[in-house]
Amino acid sequence: MSTVAETSMTLTPEHDTRPSASVRSRLQDALPKIVLAPSFAATVVFVYGFILWTIYLSFTNSKTFPSYAITGPRAYQRLWRWTFESDPPSSWYTSITNMGIFGFLYIFICLALGLFLAILLDQKIRGEGVLRPIYLYPMALSFIVTGVAWKWFLDPGLGLEQTLHQWGWTSFHFDWIKNKDFVIYTVVIAGVWQASGFIMAMFLAGLRGIDGEIMKAAQIDGATTFQLYRRIVIPLLRPVFLSAFIVLAHLAIKSYDLVVALTSGGPGGSAWLPSNFMYEYTFKRNEMAVGSASAVIMLMTITAIIVPYLYSELREKPR
Repeated sequence: MSTVAETSMTLTPEHDTRPSASVRSRLQDALPKIVLAPSFAATVVFVYGFILWTIYLSFTNSKTFPSYAITGPRAYQRLWRWTFESDPPSSWYTSITNMGIFGFLYIFICLALGLFLAILLDQKIRGEGVLRPIYLYPMALSFIVTGVAWKWFLDPGLGLEQTLHQWGWTSFHFDWIKNKDFVIYTVVIAGVWQASGFIMAMFLAGLRGIDGEIMKAAQIDGATTFQLYRRIVIPLLRPVFLSAFIVLAHLAIKSYDLVVALTSGGPGGSAWLPSNFMYEYTFKRNEMAVGSASAVIMLMTITAIIVPYLYSELREKPR
């Protein structure tokens, strides 16, 4: 009897604590969901909800204020009809042309320059600890600051040209920022200056992650430095190239503030990118449907770039 009593006495406290332990464990499991719920709801409403709303408006005839009557793809037809007219009343043709020029040069030069700087720093040169933050510093600045700084530097009456004239080189002229045919290239210069250091850091991390034994084995086999980088190092950096391309393409497509701060849109809107077109027509020219259509096209472009990248990253690796 005493044994049974002792057993019951020892089991009773455990039995009493089980409900509270169960409630505590449930609260611990639910706490992350409770904490993340407000931000998740805000993301659903203010990101995906407004994306759907923008797509809806692109199929209406909205002007200054939203119109909820569906009119079909008229906004898209107007947008592309203006593109192929000889004298379009918009700058959509200019915007997509500039996007092609800016996107290609910006991505290509940043990749090439970033890889070169990463290879240079990977040689364990003196002063690497000083050079790294210098290269990375521009990325810490906003596009507004970068645009204003380069606007001062490239202004013919204030920056580089004026300084060289004061030094006696009066034949030097560099008026790209005021030339409608070359103004987009000043945006490329400022963009490359800001992003190449960040790309350098990505490539440097990739280089430092390569197994040194592979490099030593190739050198023992008689591989030259050029062959080493061409046949071993650069192929191993393929994931870094892909990630850098995605980052740069995303920055290029949404580069609105850099264009505004640097060129104010350029002479006659000659420096416009699709993001500038979308803002101008939505909020200044009272063509909300056309602006929404251009925003949807930008979204489709970004999706076409990001989805293949996500697919390559998330797909199951073959065993």
